[in-house]
Amino acid sequence: MPGAMAAPAAMEPVEPQSLKKLSFKSLKRALDLFSPAHGHSTPPDPESKKIRISYKVHAEYGSVMDLSIEQAQDRGGAGAQGKGDLVSTSTALALPGIQDSRNSQKEGSQSAIVTAPTMQPKGPELGIPSRNTGAVVSIPGSSERYQSTSALMERIPSRWPRPTWHPPWKNYRVISGHLGWVRSIAFDPSNSWFCTGSADRTIKIWDVASGKLKLTLTGHIEQIRGLAVSQRHTYLFSAGDDKQVKCWDLEQNKVIRSYHGHLSGVYCLALHPSLDILLTGGRDSVCRVWDIRTKAMIFALSGHDNTVCSVFARPTDPQVVTGSHDTTIKFWDLAAGKSMLTLTHHKKSVRAMAFHPKEQTFTSASADNIKKFGLPRGEFLHNMLSQQKTIINSMAVNEDGVLATAGDNGSLWFWDWKSGHNFQQAQTIVQPGSLDSEACIYALSYDISGSRLVTCEADKTIKMWKEDPTATPETHPLNFKPPKEFRRY
Repeated sequence: MPGAMAAPAAMEPVEPQSLKKLSFKSLKRALDLFSPAHGHSTPPDPESKKIRISYKVHAEYGSVMDLSIEQAQDRGGAGAQGKGDLVSTSTALALPGIQDSRNSQKEGSQSAIVTAPTMQPKGPELGIPSRNTGAVVSIPGSSERYQSTSALMERIPSRWPRPTWHPPWKNYRVISGHLGWVRSIAFDPSNSWFCTGSADRTIKIWDVASGKLKLTLTGHIEQIRGLAVSQRHTYLFSAGDDKQVKCWDLEQNKVIRSYHGHLSGVYCLALHPSLDILLTGGRDSVCRVWDIRTKAMIFALSGHDNTVCSVFARPTDPQVVTGSHDTTIKFWDLAAGKSMLTLTHHKKSVRAMAFHPKEQTFTSASADNIKKFGLPRGEFLHNMLSQQKTIINSMAVNEDGVLATAGDNGSLWFWDWKSGHNFQQAQTIVQPGSLDSEACIYALSYDISGSRLVTCEADKTIKMWKEDPTATPETHPLNFKPPKEFRRY
């Protein structure tokens, strides 16, 4: 039909092209676009050549460029004359506007300003006095130009605090007596005895000096996870997986109060330092606040999404701090019974926390890192400088600033509190007859003086540690390297 459109011609097959060929085509297109004189080399740029010469001369003769020929001659005769000529030549090369400034000076001009780069990164602007005219050669932006060149930057000392030297700790006593994992520990305020709670459902009281057993208390029907000794009363508090929280009168050696309310196992326990208040946290994701005398539950501090596994109390706000398996740390307002602040820095469960006895700081430990925070605002200070790379079950710090952390793999690491430097990595040894997998430390605590450390372990033993009295900074030098970068989270 005459009105019908012609059938489209068959499409030609597209030639397959390699990636290399396509890249060359793209490069050629870019060259044709930006270089009209194709096939010819790029014309030299006189300005960039002048800057390169100036850069080189400043690097080699920058220290003598401000000397005049007369000063060079005064310095040392013929040798200095040659040096002065060299300075004269180099200055003329580096600063081509200075020759013009001589001529302009004859005509009445007083100064000339020439812009050129410099090798010196100090200060935002540098001024180099001219040889004859006294003019200042201004070099703006020089620090920005070379700021990223580490070879030219002035090396400044690290501002990270240098750690205090501490003697290494050593194990000096192993105590056996429990028939199950030893899960918790607390010291008497008089520092004459300490108590331990175990998976064998008993609480045992030991003499600090001799390590001998003084008393065994029975009453729990599951393992005992938390212990605390009152500073104002003759009371011992215990909590366990049986959902029970008990108050023991140590004059009668029996239970006088029980605190009912937890819906699951109780994992941690703490006493308020100035009020007759008991704090317990457990698998029901709640930290409960109890009145010691009336057994009444004052508050149920709810807000965590998982088990509350660590808690400590302070005399001032925030009076209660809790750590949880939901990876968060919460500060609580004890008057209102509400959360004040939530710290979300950790990526794993916060199983242990330690409050410094003198400073307004505390540390928290999880499998990813050990972090230090300030109080009362909870600002993040820094991470400890090493990673224990295990689940950390417990931690404690003494007044000398020695932080001890206990791992699920039996590792016991000692840290300098101020700098976060790990100065000792000890490993517990299981008692004969135990499995190697039972090298696990569940709890640890310093005594009241801070000179002895007691660890509670999965091989059913209690181990006591003290500083090595024979160690000196010469025999155990401080191997410290400040961190190269600051992590802000």
